[in-house]
Amino acid sequence: MSQSVRNLEPKALWNNFADLNAVPRASKKEGRVIEFMMQFGKKLGLPTSKDEVGNVIIKKPGSKGMENKPAVALQSHLDMVHQKNADTDFDFDKEGIKMFVDGDWVKADGTTLGADNGIGVAAIMTLLASDDIPHPPLEALFTIDEETGMTGAMGLKGGLLDAKCMLNLDTEDDNELTIGCAGGVDVTGTGTYKETAPRGGTGFRVKVKGLTGGHSGMDIHLGRGNANKLMNRLLYGAADQLGVRVAMIDGGGLRNAIPRESKAEVVVAGSKAAKFKKYIKEMDAIFKAEHSTTDPDMEVVCEAAEKPAAVLARPFQDKLLRAVYACPNGVYRLSPDIAGLTQTSNNVARILVKDGGFSIQCLTRSSVNSEKEDLADAIKCCLELAGASVSQSGGYPGWTPKPTSAIVKLMDGLYEELYQEKAHVNACHAGLECGILGTNYPEMEMISFGPNIRGAHSPDEKVQISSVQKFWGFLLETLKRV
Repeated sequence: MSQSVRNLEPKALWNNFADLNAVPRASKKEGRVIEFMMQFGKKLGLPTSKDEVGNVIIKKPGSKGMENKPAVALQSHLDMVHQKNADTDFDFDKEGIKMFVDGDWVKADGTTLGADNGIGVAAIMTLLASDDIPHPPLEALFTIDEETGMTGAMGLKGGLLDAKCMLNLDTEDDNELTIGCAGGVDVTGTGTYKETAPRGGTGFRVKVKGLTGGHSGMDIHLGRGNANKLMNRLLYGAADQLGVRVAMIDGGGLRNAIPRESKAEVVVAGSKAAKFKKYIKEMDAIFKAEHSTTDPDMEVVCEAAEKPAAVLARPFQDKLLRAVYACPNGVYRLSPDIAGLTQTSNNVARILVKDGGFSIQCLTRSSVNSEKEDLADAIKCCLELAGASVSQSGGYPGWTPKPTSAIVKLMDGLYEELYQEKAHVNACHAGLECGILGTNYPEMEMISFGPNIRGAHSPDEKVQISSVQKFWGFLLETLKRV
C-alpha cells in the first residue's frame, strides 16, 4: 500500500518517511525508533550518539566549500500519536503505518499518519544521507516524547550541540514561520473545609453547559465562556442576594481545555425557591446575551433535587466564591511585539468542591517566563486567601519571540523572494520544544516551519504532497544561504 508513497517526489524524502513509518513509535515507547535512528546514522558513517534520556544526535560535516560555515541544528521529534478508528483492525505495537495517495494528499488507512513529526524527521534523514546537497555542518537532533510531556527536550543537556542556529521542522502550515511559543505551569489549590447541616430549605441542581470549549492556549483569545467562572459568578450572586448555600461544585476537566460544563448542588430557603428559579432564568438570559457569538449553545438549567445532608460552612463558602471570582481567567496580556498574539493567559480549568475537600486547578501560560511566574504567583495569592494550599508544578519555559534575529530576517526575506508573497511570521500560545531547548542553549536562535498537515493526532491526519515539495525546496535554499 505504501509503494505509491515511495514513488512521490522528492523520492529520497518520501522513502525515508516510509521507512520511518514502518517502525512503531508511540510516545514513551520509542525504543525501536531510537535504535532505527542510531543504525541509520552509523550506516552513514556519521558521528551518532544517544543521550541519557534517549534523544539521538547525528552530526555531519559541511558539504564541499561550506565546511567552515557555522553549524546549523536541525530538530524534529521521533514519537507520534497512535490513534485509530474504532472499526480499524490495527496493532500499533506490531504493524507499520499503511499509507496511500489521495490526490495531492498522503493519508493513512484508518490510523494516524505520523506526518507530525515524521516528515520533519524524514527531511533531516534525507539531508544526512545526501552527497549532492549544499549545506553547512549539520547537527541533527531527534527528540523523544514530544507528544506526551516533552521529556526529551527537557532532558537534553547543554554542551551537546555547538550550533548557534536551530531549524525546528514541526509547523503544520507551509506559509508560517513560527518564532515563539508559550511556556506553562500548573497552579493547584487544595484544602479541606467544615460542613454544616442546612436549616430546612429546598435542594436544587444547577448546570452550566453547552459551551464551545477548546484549547486553553490556541483558543484562549477567542473569548469563549469558561463554565467554572460562569458557575462561580452565578453562585456568588445567588449567595449574596438570596442566601443560597452551596453543597457541591464540579466543573471542567483537562487543564489544557477551556471548561465546557459545570454543575453544582445548592440549598435554598423554601420562601426563596421561586425567586431562585427566576434568578436562574435571568442569569441564563444574561449569559446567553454575553456569549451568543462564542457559545451559541450555552444554557443554564436548574432542577429540583434531594436536599443535600451538608453544605459548606458560610465563612468558607464566602471566601471560596470570592477567591474564584477574583482569580484571573483568559487573556492576561497581549504581546507588545506581535500583533494579536496572546502573550500571557490563565485557564481556570477544574474546580471540585465535595465532601469536605476542594481542588482548584489552573494552567498558566506565557511566552515570557518572568510574566508566567508573576501571574502564577498572583493566582497563588488569590487562592491562599481562601485557605488553599497552593502548589506550582509541571512547569516548562516559553520561547520569547525575537523577530529581528538573523535567521528570522533571512527566512522571511527568502520566502518572499521564492514565493512572491509574505510569510506569516508568528508565535503560538501553546507549547513547542524550542522554548525548552532554549533553556540550556540560550544563545541559540530558533525558527520553526514545515509543510501543510491537517488533522494531526487523529485518523484523519494527512499531509499535502505539493506542500512537502515546497517545504523541501525552502529548506534547501535556506541551508545554502544561512
